[in-house]
Amino acid sequence: MASHRKSPPPGTRVAGIRTPALATAALTSVALLSQTATAAPSTDDKPSIEEVEKKVDDLYRQAESATEKYNSAKEKTSKQRKEVDTLLDDVAQRTQKLNEAREELGSFAAAQYRTGASAPDTATFLLADSPQDYFDQTQLMGRMTSRQKDAVDDYVTEQSATMKKRQEATDSLATLSESQSDLKTAKATVQRKLSAARELLSQLTAEEKARLAAIEKQKQEEAARKAAELAKQQAAEQKAAEEAAAAEESASSSSSSSEASDASYATKADKALAFARSQVGKPYVWGATGPDSYDCSGLTQAAWNAAGISLPRTTYDQVNAGTTVTLANARPGDLVFFYDDVTHVGIYIGNGKMIHAPKPGAYVREESIYYDGESAIHSVVRPA
Repeated sequence: MASHRKSPPPGTRVAGIRTPALATAALTSVALLSQTATAAPSTDDKPSIEEVEKKVDDLYRQAESATEKYNSAKEKTSKQRKEVDTLLDDVAQRTQKLNEAREELGSFAAAQYRTGASAPDTATFLLADSPQDYFDQTQLMGRMTSRQKDAVDDYVTEQSATMKKRQEATDSLATLSESQSDLKTAKATVQRKLSAARELLSQLTAEEKARLAAIEKQKQEEAARKAAELAKQQAAEQKAAEEAAAAEESASSSSSSSEASDASYATKADKALAFARSQVGKPYVWGATGPDSYDCSGLTQAAWNAAGISLPRTTYDQVNAGTTVTLANARPGDLVFFYDDVTHVGIYIGNGKMIHAPKPGAYVREESIYYDGESAIHSVVRPA
């Protein structure tokens, strides 16, 4: 009996297997769905709140690093601008002297021309490319008076000095231009990092923001616990040091000297801390040095300046402006530096806490030195 089944329509061959047209259509649909999935990721690909928190923190850290580079470039640019201004003033003064010397030589030439004495030679001198080259010709020098020779010497000397100063000014202007370019680059980097952080935060839902706040609170609680541990350790070591000092009464003279030094530092530190406390609540603004806002190194610089101690502008330089001490021996007034690239600093107030300008969007505040974990602490420096 003949079969009534129709022959299957010709299909296509995939990997050596002939497939029906229907299967081909299905494969096409799968490919289209795959492309759509690639073009528009599902919400399952959205980063977790922990990942967002880390990314935002990293962006703020990068912005602070760029801020310190900006501060360094700004300070360098300011110094170079002053140097350039000084050089340009010097060039202007020397040019004036050069013009006066040229006028004096011109008066000699005019007098010689009126009397007919050596007029051609003097005129040739004034038209020469290099006065010094011309005066190598001893014929003219032999006919000059002492006063004329002095005028020529002054002219040649002043011309040489002026040319040298002009070259120095040109070189300094080139260096200044390079520093201004670095300043512009650092500024753009700060703004780009801050903009990226704000964009990430703006995309969070109310629930995600609440979870982010909970994560931050947990970090603060852990930081406070670590600070309390350090405070106990420091108190125990201080007590042991006092007992050891009391047992060494025979070394009273050296102890007296040490106590005087400690008292002097404590007095200065008290002034620095009083200033820092009076700034609590003011906003962090990158590149700011007060009085209305600060970045981290701007605050520590201003605080110690209030105590009569001049600190450099940037964290990179402040970390070398004093004596490094261990964390266990940290005393109020010491500077606590953070991260391997030394891009953050706060002023220690005791009990594991500090006053610092934390980051963009935050305010000057008291906080545990473990605010970003124990590993973030780089070093402690006593500036005076």
